[in-house]
Amino acid sequence: MYHNILVPISFDAERDTSGPLKLAKLLATPDAKVTLLHVVEHIPDYAISYMPAEYLTEARRAIQDELNILAAKLPNAKGVVVEGHSGRTILDWAETNKPDLIIMASHRPGMQDLLLGSTATHVVRHASCAVHVVR
Repeated sequence: MYHNILVPISFDAERDTSGPLKLAKLLATPDAKVTLLHVVEHIPDYAISYMPAEYLTEARRAIQDELNILAAKLPNAKGVVVEGHSGRTILDWAETNKPDLIIMASHRPGMQDLLLGSTATHVVRHASCAVHVVR
């Protein structure tokens, strides 16, 4: 049983969040802290200039609302939105907040993943705690 669980959440269409959430509920101690973390990728300056000024604020608020809905399904869970590169930012957050387990959803790897590597692969290789990948 785990006391501090990190569940990175991706809202990509091919990712199913139900598996990681069920597993977090199953593996958590009764007083465990569960953090649902979403990483917003940095938008390049040249692209941001073409977006409405309120776009980032509204997008971030919508993501936080979705995380709060998911967090309400688990005891002692909260949603956190951060900005950065997904793999590196998940690891940085984990280094600072010391989870004893990271539960990640994964998709079926394709050719792109063989050449570039996936976020789950990066986290599995570099995390200092246990990582459970759910497919």
